[in-house]
Amino acid sequence: MALYILDSDHLSLHQRGYEPLGQRLLTISPNQVVITTISVEELIRGRLSQIRKAANSPERVRAYYWFTRTLEFLRDFTVLGYDAEAEAYYQTLLARKVRIGTQDLRIAAIALSQGTTLVTRNRQDFERVVSLNFEDWSVL
Repeated sequence: MALYILDSDHLSLHQRGYEPLGQRLLTISPNQVVITTISVEELIRGRLSQIRKAANSPERVRAYYWFTRTLEFLRDFTVLGYDAEAEAYYQTLLARKVRIGTQDLRIAAIALSQGTTLVTRNRQDFERVVSLNFEDWSVL
């Protein structure tokens, strides 16, 4: 059974109910769609930043609302961890001087170590990772 990792950009689209992505997800078994601990970190970090930046009561209430909604949303996914095998791939990518962001490099390392397909809109960066399978489900 093929596994598909939703990158952070697709997770955000999914949380907002982006229709083309929703249609594609209907064609895949929910057991085949996973996320990484790196994407969880990115989403949580973003929500925590909104909480810290809230300057007044309404902004704070809204920030905490979205923080809670994000936690609830993430519960529905299987989360692939960052293990020693992913770290080995990450170190190999660093040694090959693959020039993409650190978090994207870690997500790529997880995808490579698990033999999965990464679902992302970030073709420009991820095409630099040799042997990485990726698709963009944000377009029909």
